[in-house]
Amino acid sequence: MDMTGSTAEAASAIGEAGVDIGLRQPADEAIAADARALSEQLKAMRDRLFPPLAMKTLRSFTSGEAAKLIGVSDGYLRQLSLAGEGPQPDTGTGGRRSYSLSDINALRRHLAEQALAKGNGAKARGYLKWRDATRGEHLQVISVTNFKGGSGKTTSSVHLAQYLALTGHRVLAVDLDPQASLSALFGYQPELDLTGNDTLYGAIRYDAEARPLREIIRKTYFDGLDLVPGNLELQEFEHTTPQALSARQSGADAGPLFFARVQTALASVADDYDVVVIDCPPQLGYLTLSALCASTSVIVTVHPQMLDVASMNQFLYMTSDLLSVVREAGGELKFDFLRYLVTRFEPNDGPQAQIVGFMRSLFGDRVLTSAMVKSTAISDAGLTKQTLYEVGRENFTRATYDRAIESLNGVNGEIEALIHAAWGR
Repeated sequence: MDMTGSTAEAASAIGEAGVDIGLRQPADEAIAADARALSEQLKAMRDRLFPPLAMKTLRSFTSGEAAKLIGVSDGYLRQLSLAGEGPQPDTGTGGRRSYSLSDINALRRHLAEQALAKGNGAKARGYLKWRDATRGEHLQVISVTNFKGGSGKTTSSVHLAQYLALTGHRVLAVDLDPQASLSALFGYQPELDLTGNDTLYGAIRYDAEARPLREIIRKTYFDGLDLVPGNLELQEFEHTTPQALSARQSGADAGPLFFARVQTALASVADDYDVVVIDCPPQLGYLTLSALCASTSVIVTVHPQMLDVASMNQFLYMTSDLLSVVREAGGELKFDFLRYLVTRFEPNDGPQAQIVGFMRSLFGDRVLTSAMVKSTAISDAGLTKQTLYEVGRENFTRATYDRAIESLNGVNGEIEALIHAAWGR
């Protein structure tokens, strides 16, 4: 492509700058300088977006949104407010009522208590969806995985975790990816906000510096949704595990084998949560294997392009081979469900539709009925490190927002139904 005028001059200047930097600085120092500059700009951007303490907050919900989330009519919610029952909403101009997510969860508890007082346990569980361990409802641990970049893994993980929190579940989101994209969406900048030993690695490491997972978990601005953040220190698990395996062969006791360490850590906080959502790293290493062995269910994200499907094929072969070794070593591998989630789907794209049809013919109902559509609404929300569940409908073209939110709710509602089915509901 021809370049003329200022465009060509700019390109030339960039090229000259690149050469000049290469001559002045070793590569590691140049890259480190870029990292520092980018970090400073990201911090400045965060400070502008989320003042004064650079912490994210969740928007309030209209009475109509709150009623829909709880599962009652707006009129009934108004009656509760007028009668002074349960938490009272904020009232704005024109008498418009708005509810925080904590208000909504308090209303759920209030209505569940009323239903139980009348002997209606099923209705109470409809309001308050917490699992009941006395009924055999186990902690649901869902790993979202694929080692192909760009498959929508983190986007799917964060929207699933937030959807489950919005629908009244107690959720723990675990960022197991050293790149920490999930943590960034929750407002964390790893190199600034994490000081060390404060990711899941802190709870699964092999030495005396291991910490209880409960000390690492952080509250988020979503009521009912906690986070185990990630950063580059997670990569240490890939380096220390071979050493621990070698030490075990020499007779040293290093505690649980690598594939049981995530499971052991999560078991220590199981009573506090209904669902754990793990955003796995985009490679099949010890971290991912340990997460899969801790999982009760797995979601594999797939972008419907032939190269991505071919890559997933290799991922499945490798996963099968490695998990068979883990099973022979004593690991338990029983999933309540394994589902393939089609992501970044463009329904009007003929080749994509053909690939989705091909997958459904092969895997049947293991492919989720709903697909995560490609949407500018989701990518636009991501520009400010937000998800579609955090941004109000008024910020988008209504048709664009409605199409995207319908897709998200379809996917996540289907997964919620699978969770409840696993609990025997």
